[in-house]
Amino acid sequence: MKLKLNHLLLLFLPLSLSVTAQEIKAELNKEVTRHEKISYILDYPQKVKGNVPLIVFLHGSGERGTNLEVVKAHSPFTYKNLIKEPVAILAPQCPENTWWDTVTVYNLIKEIQQKYKIDASRIYLTGLSMGGWGTLKLAMEHPEMFAAVVSVCAPTDRVMYANIDQYKNLNMKIFHGGMDDVVLPENAFHFYQALHPVNSSAELTIFPNDNHNSWDSTYSNPKLYEWMLSKRKEK
Repeated sequence: MKLKLNHLLLLFLPLSLSVTAQEIKAELNKEVTRHEKISYILDYPQKVKGNVPLIVFLHGSGERGTNLEVVKAHSPFTYKNLIKEPVAILAPQCPENTWWDTVTVYNLIKEIQQKYKIDASRIYLTGLSMGGWGTLKLAMEHPEMFAAVVSVCAPTDRVMYANIDQYKNLNMKIFHGGMDDVVLPENAFHFYQALHPVNSSAELTIFPNDNHNSWDSTYSNPKLYEWMLSKRKEK
């Protein structure tokens, strides 16, 4: 009988613990600091009076690492001669084996604004592939910053769809290759379908014969820069 009684006490022990559990409702209110480090190239025009427009370019996954020169590949840097007015071009570099930290990129842009004469009403954001994803993510988080946004062969995610209203007041162009087998063109189609009801001025361009390298067709078109630089953010 003594053994059975001990067994019964063990059976009731979890129940007694749950009865005496305490529900605590509270709030964490704490300032958290973070260390940020990112390398970048800034092409800034010389001998220009006044503030200049800023084009922010986010590269793809193949240009991650520590060699800053590679961030200029497949980018507006290649086609600077097509840009008809003095502009600054900012290209940060994403560290190896990571994706874009858009908080850090945002803080970098703010720092560049403080250090250089940048026209706050003419900041433009573009990126390709992984950088296209970073472009859409940063534009979603800070639509107030950008006068125009251009994504190229960009992956999309559920957070963007859940926050589609964030894009409603942005000047936007979306580019994708119709034969892209790395980031399928369905990413662009579906995102545009969600975007158009809230932003009817947004444009989708599919290059039917392009694979993942639709950035060549995008950035080699001088009309892209004319359109981009014609846009200003209302103060």
